[in-house]
Amino acid sequence: MKTIKTLIAAATLVGAVSASSAAFAVDEYNVSTGTTVDGARVALRGVDAVALATGLKVADGYAKHAAVRDGVAYYFETADAQKAFEAAPEKYMPQYGGFCAFGVAIGKKLDAAPRYADIVDGKLYVFLNAGAFEKYKEDKAGTLAKAEKNWPAMHHVAVSEVNR
Repeated sequence: MKTIKTLIAAATLVGAVSASSAAFAVDEYNVSTGTTVDGARVALRGVDAVALATGLKVADGYAKHAAVRDGVAYYFETADAQKAFEAAPEKYMPQYGGFCAFGVAIGKKLDAAPRYADIVDGKLYVFLNAGAFEKYKEDKAGTLAKAEKNWPAMHHVAVSEVNR
């Protein structure tokens, strides 16, 4: 009986550690609440990262054209877009793990909506909403400089800790 209780306690502890590690890893990327069949969280609300990063086109991606990077699924409108992403994911992935660039500049990990996006020097930045996007546009260079400075200290920190 004591052995069974010990095994149950050990399994519970392993499960708790695994769950907290998984939750922490998820906070490194801004992902949707849903998951793929394989359990990967979905980036950019399912919008095609290639279409967004190359022309600011908000195109729905599809699960049949998905690529997983760092445990996060990116959906694409076409197989060609999926192949382009798989060949050079850094070229298409949003900066700051897909969190709002203006939010990162002010020290917060905020959600981002793909319809509020910008491409600067070939990099994709996404924003929370029209208000955050307008604030960013008032001083693009200053906002991105602050975000670049803040991101290293925020990147591996849970959203709940950053947004206190």
